[in-house]
Amino acid sequence: MLNMNYPLISEYIESIKSAEDNFEELSYLRPILGDDGLPIMSAGGFSVVFKMKDEKSGKLYAVKCFTKEQEGRAEAYREITKELKDVSSPYLVSIQYMEKELFVDTDQTTETEFPVLLMDWVEGKTLDKYLRENLDDKYALEMLAYRFSQLAQWLIPQPFAHGDLKPDNIIVREDGTLVLVDYDGMYVPAMKGQKARELGSPDFRHPLRTENDFDEHIDDFPLVSILLSLKSISYNSRLYNEFGTFGRFLLSEKDYIEPYNCLLLKRLFPSTDNSINLIVSIYYLCLFMKTQELLSLLKQFCSLYDYSTSANEVLLDSAININHILYSSDRRKLIKLSEIKDVYDVPDEDCHIPEGTVIICDNAFKVRVWGYPVRVWLPRSIMLFGKDVFTTESQPGITEIVVPVGLEKKYTLLLPQYKHLISIYTTKVTKNDIMNGIKDSHGVIYSKDGNRLLSCPNRIDVKEVLIREGTRVICDEAFCGGFSFYLNGFISVSELERIIIPDSVEIIGGGAFQRCVSLKEIVLPESLKKIREGAFAGSSINRVDIPYSVDFIGEGAFYDCTSLRVIVFSGPPPFIAEYAFSGCSSIEEISVPSIYYDEYEQILNGLRNKLKIVHI
Repeated sequence: MLNMNYPLISEYIESIKSAEDNFEELSYLRPILGDDGLPIMSAGGFSVVFKMKDEKSGKLYAVKCFTKEQEGRAEAYREITKELKDVSSPYLVSIQYMEKELFVDTDQTTETEFPVLLMDWVEGKTLDKYLRENLDDKYALEMLAYRFSQLAQWLIPQPFAHGDLKPDNIIVREDGTLVLVDYDGMYVPAMKGQKARELGSPDFRHPLRTENDFDEHIDDFPLVSILLSLKSISYNSRLYNEFGTFGRFLLSEKDYIEPYNCLLLKRLFPSTDNSINLIVSIYYLCLFMKTQELLSLLKQFCSLYDYSTSANEVLLDSAININHILYSSDRRKLIKLSEIKDVYDVPDEDCHIPEGTVIICDNAFKVRVWGYPVRVWLPRSIMLFGKDVFTTESQPGITEIVVPVGLEKKYTLLLPQYKHLISIYTTKVTKNDIMNGIKDSHGVIYSKDGNRLLSCPNRIDVKEVLIREGTRVICDEAFCGGFSFYLNGFISVSELERIIIPDSVEIIGGGAFQRCVSLKEIVLPESLKKIREGAFAGSSINRVDIPYSVDFIGEGAFYDCTSLRVIVFSGPPPFIAEYAFSGCSSIEEISVPSIYYDEYEQILNGLRNKLKIVHI
């Protein structure tokens, strides 16, 4: 098909609309439609890419259709496919070049069958869009620079090169990881001696590069240029507004040609940040030497940018012990909890990690001491968590991870394994909380800011409680006399018969309604997210409707609720602890949505014979 015309984008759209009739092998794919009813697509200089879905498996794909001829493209993609099929890396997507795959009714040529490139669909944002959206988030900017340095370390020693590194061709996934897309200009060893099919954007390529420069080193310069911009912006985000623009970062083609007149470099160098000084030096080397093997230099850069989560012997030998926790000598890394030899020396259940800690190492909290700790308070400064950091061998283990206001989303993304434990509010109540709290007309005590219900008096004359609007948390043991030793008028068993919970409540704390023997009914609000350990243990409720919003039901949450007969789940299965419903001997029915039946059956092992399908 050399020197031939290709269909217009509008003609491709019409063909893709009827994908089942027009694809040869890919007839199982269907286009994803946008709000305008048209297939979701993005167009470039040589192609248009459609978002497609395998209706049977649910997997998403990108199908690239070509709009302009590019000499040697078909053979190039055959070689690229061969080279990459055995490369396993999160930085790449799988590709398959398919000749004469799509039928298109076109007026541009007598041909009717055209090639496509099939790729895995990557959900995320382009590098420049992600950067612009996070200019006020120093953590996000620093992690972006670090992750790009990791990509550079991986890519430079490879026998292949991407060939067109620029922000549009680098996608940031939802979890912050990076992936390269658009392999039209890629070099693989089988192409040695050939001319480059494209040279890439002038604002990212080496200023002396020509079509004869086509080897495994063509990515070296753009990698360093982009890394310098990302690192500089993470150091001072205002630089982007001063030197950056849409489609590129801080450096331009003019800066490469006239480096001694580059205002950015004059501003940056020398810097108080040694890692910036190093990367500027690497940039100059790469600029003046045209191609340069930079792996060893980048390793030096990343050693300054040390984000390793492993706790090696060198780190442990120089560790310092602060409140039974081992930190690195510079206090940037929390290495692990120290083993407690004397049972009488067990520290407080609360672990407050100090501001300035950047990394928590692998398995940091994996200790065997009973009850230490159960609650972790994170600072704003944490950037990276190792593997299984909060998985413990003790009981009850970590029951709560308290994070600063505004950072709940950040830590949820960083700690998906523990997202059910993360909150900006603690359910723990201290003596100072009680003494400084505010009472309502029933004697119910709230925190000063009104976000937490701390405790309720278990007086015989208090049969009903209306919880204040705006309350976010019902604290541990709030309705079972947990603080009778601080206040008068409390008894051990609650006489409450009715509690009205507003739609603002998100967390019900551990043992909050424990031993409420007169409480037979409770309506959980649609705002509720977490039901902590033992929340309703021993109460007399006979039915509970779990809202769609609930994502966590803790250990023994409904333990020994012998009157409980009906449980209704309205959404997908939350995290349900193994013994959440232990001792509920009277359960007759558990209603679950039909589409989640199999998942609930796996989770509710001992109660699966009680499951009823609800069609919603």
